[in-house]
Amino acid sequence: MLQEPTKLDSLTAAGKFADLAPGLSQEAKNNLLNAAPLISIRVLSSLVRAGEGLLVFLTGLAIWLAYLPYAETYTFYIPVLCMVSLAVPTILHMAGLYRLRALQHTLTQVTRLSLIWIVLFGVLAVVLFFTKIGTEYSRVWFAAWYGLGFIALVGYRIGVSSLVRHWNRTGQLSRRAVLVGGGAPAEELLKAMRRSKDCDVTVVGIFDDRNDDRSPAMVANIPKLGMIDELIDFVRRTRVDLLIVTFPLTAEARLVQILRRLWILPVDIRLSAYTQKFHYRPRAYSYIGNVPFLDVFDKPLTDWGALLKAAEDKVLALLMLLVLSPVMIGIAIAIKIGSKGPVFFKQNRYGFNNELIEVLKFRSMYTDMTDHNASMLVTKDDPRVTKVGAFIRKTSLDELPQLINVLKGDLSLVGPRPHATLAKAADKLYDDVVEEYFARHKVKPGITGWAQINGWRGETDTAEKIERRVEYDLYYIENWSLFFDLYILARTPLSLLNTENAY
Repeated sequence: MLQEPTKLDSLTAAGKFADLAPGLSQEAKNNLLNAAPLISIRVLSSLVRAGEGLLVFLTGLAIWLAYLPYAETYTFYIPVLCMVSLAVPTILHMAGLYRLRALQHTLTQVTRLSLIWIVLFGVLAVVLFFTKIGTEYSRVWFAAWYGLGFIALVGYRIGVSSLVRHWNRTGQLSRRAVLVGGGAPAEELLKAMRRSKDCDVTVVGIFDDRNDDRSPAMVANIPKLGMIDELIDFVRRTRVDLLIVTFPLTAEARLVQILRRLWILPVDIRLSAYTQKFHYRPRAYSYIGNVPFLDVFDKPLTDWGALLKAAEDKVLALLMLLVLSPVMIGIAIAIKIGSKGPVFFKQNRYGFNNELIEVLKFRSMYTDMTDHNASMLVTKDDPRVTKVGAFIRKTSLDELPQLINVLKGDLSLVGPRPHATLAKAADKLYDDVVEEYFARHKVKPGITGWAQINGWRGETDTAEKIERRVEYDLYYIENWSLFFDLYILARTPLSLLNTENAY
């Protein structure tokens, strides 16, 4: 999965990290700030596998069409092309040739690749011979497919290997991790991870509240970067993919306290089981290399889920813009006729990972009364709202320009609604009312969401309204699926008929 890092002002951030870790080199600080986006190894290997199957099919098809006259009469070639094209990636997968190490070092895998190719075509030749249908197939085509197909596969692998090595050098195939808790347990864990050959994690630092001999400033050449309170800001400002908690299970109260503070972050959280004396069944563990961990929290959207979500957003947002453009033009004209000022209204809101994003809306208030920070919620018969604005707010048509935000990548079609920076419930900021409020920002905010179609939209004048909205938002995050998104999108027009809380 691709995740864009947040880029800060380099001088400010570098100075901040210098205070946290004086021993950290400037190059290391720059790497933390400008880390390249992570590429999912699972998605990469799946794409390579699909590419090889397609390559084998197209090579055989091209030789067939080029060599055989009237090729359309030889449709019995198609089943053989399909079977071999499916068999090649399946067997290579079983042989471990789609693991990261194999993709990086193609030339060392040529022997295994050639052996598999020879055996596969040998089996195919035997099957064709004993079923007495071999005479139906061109021997020139069979031999050419065998030779050119192997050359095409090796060439494809060399190209993939070059890309994989480049991504590996830039750190895009290695998850960046932070240890929560230092000292002896962290040192033992780091040594075990370094001994593991298939470890795809790079530990960039340690955060620990202890400042005594139990938590030195450097553990196994990994620096301590700060206190746990500073970790949340660090994760939001740099590309961190994984938090590893090294505290023992016996420190239950301390673990609960730490996890309650960290679970709002859009990262995987694992509990080190390497030094634990109490052992669970093997199925209870996940592994980094051969080092065991207990899964505590998972990032909501990873691997294919993230790609499907991005594709859904881009394709549907573009189609909706095309279909709704006449409506949007009509609204724009009505706004210009109804009151002076611009058609669009821009407002800063909290987005993914608590970043500030600029959200577009149709202007619904008089220009001199607009509230860019939403410090005062809109109420029924609010004098700041224009006549046109009252209608488009009730029907949520003022949100349509946010389709542009979706195409830009700031918003998703479906997700927790983005709230203004100073939005309040019962005269308190939302995060002061609901402890887990910022967990909503583990995914991109959306134009519509599970809370909205269940009636929790509009004014939040009581604590209960924002509490229920957050409850529905967290349910959506924990249960996301493509079909869930499509269901919410289908229900959205019907939910807009309920305008009870929309002003």
